[in-house]
Amino acid sequence: MAGLFSPLTVKGLTFGNRIVMPPMANNMATPDGGVTDRQVEHYMTRAGRDVALVMVEHSYVRRDGRATDRQLGIYDDALIPGLHRLATAIKRAGSLAGIQITHCGSRTTSGVIGRRPGGPSDVVVPGDKEAPEPFAVEELADIVGAFGAAARRAVEAGFDLIEVHGAHGYLLNQFLSPYTNRRRDAYGGNQCNRLRLALEVVAEVRRQVGADYVLVYRLGSDDMLEGGLHLANAQWAAPQLVAEGIDVIDVSGGLLGSRPPHLQGQVGYFVPLAEGIKAVTGVPVCVAGGISNPEYADKIVREGRTDLVGIGRALLADPAWARRAREAVARPGD
Repeated sequence: MAGLFSPLTVKGLTFGNRIVMPPMANNMATPDGGVTDRQVEHYMTRAGRDVALVMVEHSYVRRDGRATDRQLGIYDDALIPGLHRLATAIKRAGSLAGIQITHCGSRTTSGVIGRRPGGPSDVVVPGDKEAPEPFAVEELADIVGAFGAAARRAVEAGFDLIEVHGAHGYLLNQFLSPYTNRRRDAYGGNQCNRLRLALEVVAEVRRQVGADYVLVYRLGSDDMLEGGLHLANAQWAAPQLVAEGIDVIDVSGGLLGSRPPHLQGQVGYFVPLAEGIKAVTGVPVCVAGGISNPEYADKIVREGRTDLVGIGRALLADPAWARRAREAVARPGD
């Protein structure tokens, strides 16, 4: 029976164990989104040390898809050398290197991007302030192309895998959610249309990276809002994402983000969502959210509730968490 320290192979890419450092924004990039020495050190400190995969933070595919002033970028070929340096440092330390690519949609401000934020409709994501300007259909094609170009850059930079960000209220989550998507064209009005942009993005990313490259999709599986997307909708969408080329589903929250206020203090609060997605896809799933106890992480893998475990804030607090976890799991009850 597989446990936290069992290997996992996906399309010939072997994870040494099931521990993933999930993408966590650190706002250490240059104003143009370039990699900095501080950023490299941040990841090198946590790579290796029994962390199988380090997933680099959300990296914007277009300038208008930037959430903050110091967010990491992947929107221009000039950024490839810095990204290559980062991927190489992570792999030399002993971890697989992944990168999450994203467009934040309306989850930014006009002060950050210099224009009114765009989104599927003029509906504010809960917690934000500016109502977005709906993207024209023609502009959506450019966004799909931007995701594809970003994926090409990630491959050229040497990353082992790519994660497409479709959670936490960012653009693809906004399109899939009926709370934020009130369109009446080919990209809204029903579930099929609301998923269209995500499927087009995944298809273009797959076209750019080839058939054998590992692709992950971070799926916002429950908005936890009345009128929003819920697990049943995500269970409907996940197999279609897999059919379009996704190899691993990274299960997380929807419009309320990675840390829904009403779930704080709970352990593994997204694990039930991961179980629900795993039941309908047939591909490995990853889950994070309030997981810091090694024995619990090992337990949910052994019980088949997830295949990979994201350890976020615990790794920020203790870069040696995974090494200590190996010792704890090896000596249960100590």
